Amino acid sequence: MAETVLRKGLDAQGYIEREGSLARVPHAFRPVVAVARDRLLDLFGTRLHSAYLYGSIPRGTARVSRSDLDLLVALNGEPTDADRGTVRALDTALDKEFPEIDGAGTLLHSRARLLSEAETYDLGWFVACLCTPLLGDDLAEYLPRYRPDSRLARETNGDLALLLPRWRERISRTGDSEAALRPLARFMSRHLVRTGFTLVMPRWNGWTSDLTEMAEAFGAYYPERADRMRAAAVLGHTPRGDLDVLMSYVDDLGPWLAEEYARVHGVKAPRPD
Repeated sequence: MAETVLRKGLDAQGYIEREGSLARVPHAFRPVVAVARDRLLDLFGTRLHSAYLYGSIPRGTARVSRSDLDLLVALNGEPTDADRGTVRALDTALDKEFPEIDGAGTLLHSRARLLSEAETYDLGWFVACLCTPLLGDDLAEYLPRYRPDSRLARETNGDLALLLPRWRERISRTGDSEAALRPLARFMSRHLVRTGFTLVMPRWNGWTSDLTEMAEAFGAYYPERADRMRAAAVLGHTPRGDLDVLMSYVDDLGPWLAEEYARVHGVKAPRPD
């Protein structure tokens, strides 16, 4: 059994350090980041409270034509359906205009939700620790500091059991085309690896966003499942649209992980959506 020690991603007091910064954005991705920033201002104007980058680009690990652009937008009021259509159109346009990225995705929430008590250890933690400020007033200033404890594990990824039926439906709707299944393979693989990591995060006592490191940390505590999680990490980086693998996620690895998660950390508190 791996020992509990102070690991990377934490400060001297054991709190999770914020990852990423604009200074780490690779040169090749700076034009698309600049255009995204300007367009968000144009699209939302005074309704925009703040905007953030997250993922591999602000961490400095993005790969040209392989990595996507991840954005989070906080509005002063509740987003409308029209707002969601606006960011989808923005994502599509950025992906078409900039071959340096392999897709773009924008999360859209209200300031009130991101700072709500219900989201303090989920979306709030995500903003404070995993998002890099791009525009506006940084919401991290209004949020607590976070330790890699069981409460954080439960509130971030303790809802896998609810997601698995939706994943099964998405697989069914997508069909068996390798190309069509590939984005789904990347999404599901990453989600399972991250869930496996947060399952052991309090014992591992640290934080990382690197999928390979996450899988290795998980494997130290669940060696019988280590190879499956390592394989999922590989697909998270270089996805293949393998229907059999995706079905194994919803039939085997996913249900086991959801059950073990509930046993160890409990179930995530319900959210309105």
